[in-house]
Amino acid sequence: MIPLRALFVCVALAACAAPSAPEPAPLPPLASEAEMAAAEQAPLEDDWGEWNAPVAPYALIGNIHYVGVSGVSAFLITTPDGHFLLDGAFPQSAPAIIANIEALGFNIRDVKYLLNSHAHIDHAGGLARLQQASGATMVASEGDREALESGRVGFGAIAPRVRVDRVIGDGETLTLGGVTMTALITAGHTPGCTSWSMDVRGADGAPHRAFFHCSTTLAGRSLVPPAYPGIAENFRATFARLRTIEADVLLTNHPEFADLVGKRARQIAGDANAFVDAGELQRLNTRLQATFEAELARQTAAAN
Repeated sequence: MIPLRALFVCVALAACAAPSAPEPAPLPPLASEAEMAAAEQAPLEDDWGEWNAPVAPYALIGNIHYVGVSGVSAFLITTPDGHFLLDGAFPQSAPAIIANIEALGFNIRDVKYLLNSHAHIDHAGGLARLQQASGATMVASEGDREALESGRVGFGAIAPRVRVDRVIGDGETLTLGGVTMTALITAGHTPGCTSWSMDVRGADGAPHRAFFHCSTTLAGRSLVPPAYPGIAENFRATFARLRTIEADVLLTNHPEFADLVGKRARQIAGDANAFVDAGELQRLNTRLQATFEAELARQTAAAN
């Protein structure tokens, strides 16, 4: 029979000898300064160059501000404890986004969370510079994480690599300074396409629900054969889910999908609630689903 003292010693030695838990894998490196600078200086051709034209920033409603460029949105959501910044447009857009934030009286270093709608060059290209300039926590979906961290962000484009600090899941939230942003994975346009929603108060103090819509356009992607496994099923599931969403402030990552330019003109003319429209999300969803179904039918017929 083993003496009790000897038994305790054996147990202690076994515990000391037990293998330690593996160290977590290091986060991928952010793109270098040289890589970011080269991407920012590269020419943008055709429509992309027009999309990158500078525009003056402005407050859309409450604490939500437009800080993007003419054809690609970026949104700054301000709070007393720091800010959210959603999307980075092109690599060439990042300096303009930073300048727009400063023009509104805010500081890029006060951005605490950097968010992404989806991993395409015209929405994720500037994220690396914005992450480097702000020091913010980069938040993205698992479905788009690999594209962001590799820089392979659609259309054959390569963007400066982003370091995803936090993976966000469907229905998960981020809270800062009394503002809660809720992520909704609305896959289709990309595997991890992420919409966001939040509560906001209008100029009259009335409560509203803002919805930052991740794209449900095809953008030339193939359905037959699938650009990625399950793309058509993802689109249909997203269209169905969006029919259940209630929001009266629709904000899109290309201004034309929600007529942000027209609404801004009405706001300047005196309409304090120019960005409020309770039916707009569902009208957009119906229109884009019809376009999707027509294109699916066309591609299916062409393949047979």
